[in-house]
Amino acid sequence: MKPIDGHFLIRPDELQWRLSNLMKIPNADFLERTNSETLGARLWRYAPGSAGTLHRHIRAEEFYFVLEGTGRMRVGEKTLTVPQYGGVLVGPAELRQVFNDTEREVLWLIVGAPEEEELRPGKVFDPALIYPVDPRQLPPELKAGSWPPPG
Repeated sequence: MKPIDGHFLIRPDELQWRLSNLMKIPNADFLERTNSETLGARLWRYAPGSAGTLHRHIRAEEFYFVLEGTGRMRVGEKTLTVPQYGGVLVGPAELRQVFNDTEREVLWLIVGAPEEEELRPGKVFDPALIYPVDPRQLPPELKAGSWPPPG
């Protein structure tokens, strides 16, 4: 992994929002244009009743920070409530899942490092490294609902 040279200014109007592959959560990658090999950072918008994947990492730590709303997530066997401007640091081996069982959208900033080399384009990837269980399973708080949306 090599550090970047110089600096990058990223303006909000330059962000490209997309839906995540499995759970269809809108997100914007802050660092994709920088080609950083060390750090990742994304904004994630969780609508009421939505959930991200249940996953872990190989070596990356992740810091979850709530910008808007009240965040909810499970880490291992615990369910956490994260107030606006609160954060949670999660080690690589811990299973984690962000979800929204509130009535308001929640905006998270999630920052991780180091980058998982196994996830870079062109690398052979074993999904069981990140998803040791069904990544689409919902937390108990959302069991009555259905996510992701069809289509």
